[in-house]
Formats: sequence, structure tokens, C-alpha cells
Amino acid sequence: MIPVEVVYGLPHTQRLLALEVPTGTTALEAVQLSGIMLEFPEIELVTVSLGIFSRLLDGRALPAAADYLVQPHDRIEIYRPLLIDPKQARLRRAAKKRQAYTGNRGT
Repeated sequence: MIPVEVVYGLPHTQRLLALEVPTGTTALEAVQLSGIMLEFPEIELVTVSLGIFSRLLDGRALPAAADYLVQPHDRIEIYRPLLIDPKQARLRRAAKKRQAYTGNRGT
């Protein structure tokens, strides 16, 4: 058996579940075995992104979640979808700063 952690966070709550899984378990299977979807039914394993210690299981740098075999003490992170593209958020912040700066120049 391999000890792992499955974590999921929302703005108002975070959950970390420690469990032991059989050797040869994938990251996706570990999430299923954790039962975290009972507590957070919005998690859709078909579309959810998973990572190990902030490294995305994307099939490029690391194997996909269905292929990654968990290692002892791995922290499997369940990522929520972004509400806004980070580039768009930066552009909005820059526009607000620019507007605040030009608005204060006349005083």
C-alpha cells in the first residue's frame, strides 16, 4: 500500500484526504478511491485537471492522470477551472491602474 493525499480547495474551504492505495494505482484512480466527489459533487473526473505537487498531469511533462502511477507521499491536487483567463485578468488590472492614474492627473 502507498500513502498519498488528495486535495481540493474552494475559496471558502479546503479539503485534504490522506489515504493508502494499492501499488500501481493511477492518480485518477486515487481520486476515485478517496471518495472526495461525495463531498464535492461538482468535481467531474471526465474533465477535471489533476496535478502532483503543482505540476499538471497533462500528458506532456508528466503523464496524463489516467496513466500516472502514484508514488509514496504524492499530493494529488484537483484543479478548479479558471473563471477568467490570467492574461485577461492582468489586462483588466492594468486598465484600472491606467484609468486611476489618468483620472488623478487633473487634480
